[in-house]
Amino acid sequence: MDDQDVPATRYDASLLRRLLRYLRPYGWLAAAAVLLLLVQSGLALAGPRLTERALDVAIPRKDVGLLSLLAGLYLATLLFELVVEYGGALLTALVGQRVMYDLRMEIFGHLQRLSVTYFDRNPVGRLMTRVTSDVETLNELFSSGVVTIFGDVFTLLAIMGMMLVIDVRLALVTFAVIPLVWLTAAIFRRRVRDAFRDIRFRVARLNAFLQERLSGMRIVQLFGREADSARRFGELNREHLAAHLRSITIYAIFFPAVEVLTAVAMALLLWYGGLRVLDDTLTVGVLAAFIQYTRRFFQPLQDLSEKFNLLQSAMASSERVFGLLDEPVTVREPASPAPLSRPVRGEVRFDGIWFRYSPDGPWVLKDISFTASPGRTLALVGHTGAGKTTIVNLLLRFYDAERGRITVDGVDIRDLSTADLRSAIGFVQQDLFLFTGDILHNLTLGAPITREAARMAAGRVGAARFIERLPAGYEHRLGERGRNLSVGERQLLSFARALALDPRILVLDEATSSVDAEAEAQIQRAIAELMAGRTSLVVAHRLSTILHADEILVLHHGEIRERGTHRELLAAGGLYQRLYQLQLRGQEVRRIA
Repeated sequence: MDDQDVPATRYDASLLRRLLRYLRPYGWLAAAAVLLLLVQSGLALAGPRLTERALDVAIPRKDVGLLSLLAGLYLATLLFELVVEYGGALLTALVGQRVMYDLRMEIFGHLQRLSVTYFDRNPVGRLMTRVTSDVETLNELFSSGVVTIFGDVFTLLAIMGMMLVIDVRLALVTFAVIPLVWLTAAIFRRRVRDAFRDIRFRVARLNAFLQERLSGMRIVQLFGREADSARRFGELNREHLAAHLRSITIYAIFFPAVEVLTAVAMALLLWYGGLRVLDDTLTVGVLAAFIQYTRRFFQPLQDLSEKFNLLQSAMASSERVFGLLDEPVTVREPASPAPLSRPVRGEVRFDGIWFRYSPDGPWVLKDISFTASPGRTLALVGHTGAGKTTIVNLLLRFYDAERGRITVDGVDIRDLSTADLRSAIGFVQQDLFLFTGDILHNLTLGAPITREAARMAAGRVGAARFIERLPAGYEHRLGERGRNLSVGERQLLSFARALALDPRILVLDEATSSVDAEAEAQIQRAIAELMAGRTSLVVAHRLSTILHADEILVLHHGEIRERGTHRELLAAGGLYQRLYQLQLRGQEVRRIA
């Protein structure tokens, strides 16, 4: 479980200050929203005073004109208050949406800069929760929380001031229940903070599990694990339900408690105020105004407690969002990138490379040195876990080596921009990732490549034959990850993509290890076309695919144990010969079967 999945236990006010920084570009909108809320609060004070004048002046005098004027003003005040409230809500929503747009862009941009190590240890579902659910919770804070808090506080203070101005003793009677309200709110805040952190924790776990099972549904069905998946999903879903029910229970207790305290205040007000009306020390109009003010007085108190609840939910989300944004970028862009020679020759050199995936972990590569020259093919072979794919990942700078130096055309790849480096490398991998969209888009990936150039690349590697048989040809829509294509067809698309981008360095990572012999023959022809005149680095389990490599490196436990051509290595009678004989034996068994 990642640290970010653990519900936080400590409230950190610095999180709120950091969140409020996102308001700076929209300060004028936020200020306008606050101004409208202040106007709305001021208008809310006018109604009770108009009621007081009507009851104490207009009605006793039987002044129909004044009564009509007061009624008209009351209606106009109410309508204007609604208009102002609409404007304030519109502005706060606009501020919230703009802030969320900025935050989503920042999160996505940061995700794209993180090394693949981060994605290796964090499920996609959890990261999607950060960008969607957690950000949406923050949207609620900015849209209906931060700005309206100012309005609630101003309304509360203004009503208290007005009540004290009208009648101090009556105001003190009303205020008598405030300590009980604050005590109730304090208990509510503590309970709801923990409840909402637990909810965000359960949502992240549920999303991560759901994404994993949906992505691996074929495996789930193949091995008959539907019941087990349903059982586990049910457990997570029940935990999520229980967390929500706890928060609902807290709400169900708090709001009726506030209503009861409001009723107590109203009862005290009616009793004490009624006694004073009876002994002629208070007018009916003032008592009526106080009743209206009292109703409005407790509403901001209740709103502020609810906003604190929203704030707690946002704090729980912000802890995870900022945890992601604070994740260090381990593969950093150089401050002043060195230029890559043009045209790129494609010489790749590894010089004394040592690498491990964690600072205290075992070495995955140990003192690796070799040179891949332009126009030549260098093959990497070895048992699973020998370090072949790690070499490819280091060349593509998904990770940085701990010791040693990797150069392309004599320039340290850490001094190159990753865009320049990767534009010079064509990467064909076994598990090709295809995006949802048409085939042409998957060939170009949005690069400035003409349609004709993409078609020519597909033709040269033999992909055009199956593409043109599809109903819409190059506009044929692919399903998720291209699963409506065969493995061989997906790999041919991968070759066409690499050829269309015209890289000087070609990396084939186990590119033919998952296809049948007939498809492999077709792919071998495509590879020959693709490798012509390029620096080629080939990783393959099938030694038959690299028999004609100019040099073969045999890796074992992260070290280069042997190097040479196919014939030289067979003659040496070492590790390569044993690997080759094992594969021959396996092929013989398959032929007999």
